[in-house]
Amino acid sequence: MSTKSTGRVAVVDDEENIRETVGFALRREGYRVDLFSDGQAAWARFEREMPDLVVLDIVMPRMDGLELCRKIRGVTEVLPIVFLTSRDEEFDRVLGLELGGDDYLVKPFAFAELLARVRALLRRGRTPPATAEVRVRDLVIDTNRRRVTRRGQLIALTMREYQLLEYLVQHAGTVATRTDLWEHVWDSHSVPDSNVVDVYIRYLRNKLGRAPDLIATVRGGGYLLEVPGGAVNETPHPEIRPASSKGTE
Repeated sequence: MSTKSTGRVAVVDDEENIRETVGFALRREGYRVDLFSDGQAAWARFEREMPDLVVLDIVMPRMDGLELCRKIRGVTEVLPIVFLTSRDEEFDRVLGLELGGDDYLVKPFAFAELLARVRALLRRGRTPPATAEVRVRDLVIDTNRRRVTRRGQLIALTMREYQLLEYLVQHAGTVATRTDLWEHVWDSHSVPDSNVVDVYIRYLRNKLGRAPDLIATVRGGGYLLEVPGGAVNETPHPEIRPASSKGTE
């Protein structure tokens, strides 16, 4: 058993075989695991103690995965949620992501792929970047606390939305293709799902505000975080100088 993996993972699925097998695979990697057969039972525990990550089936009795996701997001925006669905339909994927899911897998899935995504989400949730603050126009990102503000207003982002923004900021001024975003943000070697990338870009744009829109769509290319003067202001100190307001939008 690996001693490197740590954290508490909740597996919520009404199919006993999947629930037990996923739990076994996670425990073998060193995770502490709680198993629940429906959303209502899981929520009763989460009200007392939240896990570090949730693997969540969509179709379940009593309280389904979408409703449980709503309840979780009413308490915290950053708890990673990986949806499991037996239906490979765009509606399920998009609705789950819209409610705040960070990733999804369609049944049947490879356990190696699930473990890879769990590791990536937990790792990104714990590893603070060296830079303390980054400013792009009127957007300020505290990379240690994963805190984003625009014009002084706090913007609540899910972990996946934050990771997408962080990647765009790191590559500000250059075009990030959908494949780039899928491979680096989703940390997946599976076939890129450009629709999922587009959905997250839309969520991010809506939360950041569109006056002006910081993220430009490059037709046939991908997405670009536009930076006036081509510079991003970074500093490890609490006090930072405002970026120039001059430049094209």
